[in-house]
Amino acid sequence: MTTTLLISILMSVAGAATPLLIAALGELVAEKSGVLNLGVEGMMLIGAVTAFAVAVTTGSPVLGCIAAMAAAAASSLIFGYLTLSLTANQVATGLALTIFGTGVSALAGAPYVGITTQTLGLLFPPSLATDPIWRLVFGHSPLVYIGLLLTLGVWWFLKHSRAGLILRAIGESDMAAHSIGYPVLTVRYLAVLFGGAMAGLAGSYYSLVLTPMWAERLTAGRGWIAIALVVFASWRTGRLVLGAYLFGAVITLELQAKAAGFSFFAPEFLSSLPYLATIVVLALISAGRRNARLAAPACLGRPFRATA
Repeated sequence: MTTTLLISILMSVAGAATPLLIAALGELVAEKSGVLNLGVEGMMLIGAVTAFAVAVTTGSPVLGCIAAMAAAAASSLIFGYLTLSLTANQVATGLALTIFGTGVSALAGAPYVGITTQTLGLLFPPSLATDPIWRLVFGHSPLVYIGLLLTLGVWWFLKHSRAGLILRAIGESDMAAHSIGYPVLTVRYLAVLFGGAMAGLAGSYYSLVLTPMWAERLTAGRGWIAIALVVFASWRTGRLVLGAYLFGAVITLELQAKAAGFSFFAPEFLSSLPYLATIVVLALISAGRRNARLAAPACLGRPFRATA
């Protein structure tokens, strides 16, 4: 394998892993607060179509990314109101949000099918990425670097900040946190909003970086992989990065096999590889379900009802 080919594969792995990492970071923060939001896929689709529509209309992919975060965060407020204020079932509401996002994105994106737009571009000048080795460092989309910075930020927030400690305390024992005066619902609303914004940013990566055009169900179920990544990482930020890049490698393997015309397996089997890997990982985690239960926030998915 030549150096150029290896660098190209590593670049592809980073590209495939970045939206998974960003979406999973948002879900991690939400789950750390005790909220299980299964609507990541729907929010990613809303973010993807919003980013594309705004980029086409304004000519600015950066505005597209910002709009994607705002739109997905707004859709997460629907989930937040139903589950936090009205104490609806979080699993059912999250699934409904995914269905809602799929339908809304298909409807809103219908006028943009077949249209291309300007991509987000590179963060550093192209002259820095002429050499293959330096290309691995300086040749990525800005969202790749933002994803890594977000990882450090979320790690520091959860591990070393007072606000992160409060959020984790609410996720472990909401009633105890409420009894000493912490605003449980406010913190959870903010966590849900952050999760929605990250899902929208991840969705914008698909429509403005990977494939600068709109197609129905553009994210292809990657939101479900992002949710599985949080469990795979045992709710730890460092493991989340490793998991995202592992799944990015699996997705890249699928694409490389198709590009090379590898015909030993059917194309449908190659397309299913990322999801088969997700099932295998979750099955392995379920085998050690006692440890998984210990790692999960104690109040995850449980409704909170404040008492006087």
